[in-house]
Amino acid sequence: MNWWSVVWRRWALAAGAFLVVCAPAVADAQDAPGYFRQNCASCHTIGGGRLTGPDLKGVTERRDHAWLLRYLPDPKALIDSGDPIATQLFQEARGVIMPSPPLLTPDMTEALIAMIEAESALEKSQFVGIQVSDRPFTAQDVALGRSIVRGETAQASGGPACISCHTLGNVGALGGGRVGPDLSKVYERLQGRKALAVWLSAPATPMMQSVFKSTPLQPEEILPIVAYLEHSSQEGGDDTGVGMVTFTLLGLGGAVVGLLVFDGAWRNRFRAVRGPLVRAAGFGRRRAGGGDK
Repeated sequence: MNWWSVVWRRWALAAGAFLVVCAPAVADAQDAPGYFRQNCASCHTIGGGRLTGPDLKGVTERRDHAWLLRYLPDPKALIDSGDPIATQLFQEARGVIMPSPPLLTPDMTEALIAMIEAESALEKSQFVGIQVSDRPFTAQDVALGRSIVRGETAQASGGPACISCHTLGNVGALGGGRVGPDLSKVYERLQGRKALAVWLSAPATPMMQSVFKSTPLQPEEILPIVAYLEHSSQEGGDDTGVGMVTFTLLGLGGAVVGLLVFDGAWRNRFRAVRGPLVRAAGFGRRRAGGGDK
């Protein structure tokens, strides 16, 4: 074994040990309110009503402490085990399974349960959720939301347009991005205005968290976006597959045009090099043949 292999193995072992030791500390170093805000507030409130997940106010009174310690780190495992309470929650959420919270250690689990209990005792929790107007949406709301989603109106904090990563039925002929899920029915999937607005204010997915951590949507932008997504859900829109077909055909057409352009540009240049070489080779053979006679 050469010295480089030894160094590489030692570095890999040291890096692995560092991750094993320090990864749990990431969650432990964050306080329970901060952890809840980043990983839980998009689906749950404490005293603000149901969103995608149930309102957690008083959950420590409704559920046994030992059950919460089992459920929070891995909800799917408890559902798969046939636990009746977990199964009921799964059904009430319309088949949406709560994902396992990232880097949730036993200490953080205990801290979250204690925090939820303390917040439940307050007259108004800090996690009651954002206040979303219930006024009817106007045509102006829908138009502004469409403009923000499509990137025609820049977001106040400089965040990317929604169609950079998502598509929806009426976004246009070319459709949108395919990194994130189709948003055509997101209003229905998240069960209405409030849950969708809360999600937009505090996205729970790792990718959206990283993108919008420093460029969050502003409250005055969220309601128009919700209005547009509600309108899109009701309207139905075109089949998003049409956008993909159009994009593919345009790509193929562009490739053909590009090949023709390159062929025209390089054809004479290629002949200018090949012709003299061929003539020189032929002339050399003739001279060699004449010398044999």
